[in-house]
Amino acid sequence: MKLRKLNRSLHRDLGYIFFFLTVIYGLSGIALNHIEDWNPSYVVKYKEIKIDEPLEKENLDRGDVISLLQTFAPNEKYKNHYFPNETTLKVFIKDGNVNLDLNTGEGYIETSKRRPIFHQANYLHYNPHKLWTWISDIYAISLIILAFTGLFILKGKNGITGRGAWLTAIGIIVPIIFLLIYYWKVF
Repeated sequence: MKLRKLNRSLHRDLGYIFFFLTVIYGLSGIALNHIEDWNPSYVVKYKEIKIDEPLEKENLDRGDVISLLQTFAPNEKYKNHYFPNETTLKVFIKDGNVNLDLNTGEGYIETSKRRPIFHQANYLHYNPHKLWTWISDIYAISLIILAFTGLFILKGKNGITGRGAWLTAIGIIVPIIFLLIYYWKVF
């Protein structure tokens, strides 16, 4: 009886302690699983722009570029600019950049802002510091303990000797099938 009580207490207490880390790693895990579908850390916006008349590089100083920026992006804060070649103006703004073809007047504004919640969760998921690596290692070990202690929370027909055995077997078989198909290419 004491072992079962210790098991339940350990499972419960680790679950409470690591509740928020589980949410953080769960959110960032989902985000990173779909990284080819979206940028989980940043909201990137792209807007095409067009000015009416062609411009010449020689006639554009800092003040002219700031005035030009105000006409098509009044809410953006100018940082710097340069000319990568004779016909292109690149303007750096607070959260992005503006590219403009001086001959055609066509260009675009690209901005990126940190995605709330996901940016911070992904930051932690990538182990930003040696101390955080220790915390995430402790968390990983605790997840293993949670998995094993969870097997023995219930007893009887719903526990590991009954229904729980079947569900645990399914949880073991599914990753093995994926390894056989995609890693070892057996099928």
